[in-house]
Amino acid sequence: MLNTPAAPVPITVPSAALHAEGVSNDEFRAAMSRLAAGVVLVTAMEPPLDPDDPGAPAGEDVGMTATAFLSVSLDPPLVLVSLREGSRMDELLEEQPLWAVSVLSESQRHIAGRFSMKGRVSDRLLFADIPYRRGEHTGAPLVGGALATLECRTEQRVRAGDHTLVIGRVMTAAVPSAEGGPLAYFRGRYRQLG
Repeated sequence: MLNTPAAPVPITVPSAALHAEGVSNDEFRAAMSRLAAGVVLVTAMEPPLDPDDPGAPAGEDVGMTATAFLSVSLDPPLVLVSLREGSRMDELLEEQPLWAVSVLSESQRHIAGRFSMKGRVSDRLLFADIPYRRGEHTGAPLVGGALATLECRTEQRVRAGDHTLVIGRVMTAAVPSAEGGPLAYFRGRYRQLG
């Protein structure tokens, strides 16, 4: 008698939670959590509310943690970041084409956590004790101690489900810190390589 492997047991999910394709949000999220991703801080400078009025409040620095960030092209140099549709960063980058990226090191987990909090305080307070310099082309914060920094100008925005894919042309790229390894995101947690 031959041993035959048992057939895989399908996961049963109530039909209301399934998409037309048959996969649930939880199944998709669980599968994608097995894909390790680098962690970056995307930043931009919100313009003043009324640039013609010197007494109007100045614009604010805005930042968000992202794990859906990748290189798209070498010639021209393009990158892509995926933003939740309707998020503050998505709305800002619809108006403001200049933004920056800081590739976070394993020692910057606190920065990633701070800028990914739900119901967080104002961005001004989030940047308060983080060392950064302003990008020469974008004016956006570039985090001190980051493994790499990029300044970008939006080339294209593509709606994709509940996210917006923002493709940016890289105007400057620098490797200010060679110390430490990258911060990674795997199975719903920030992790170090190795």
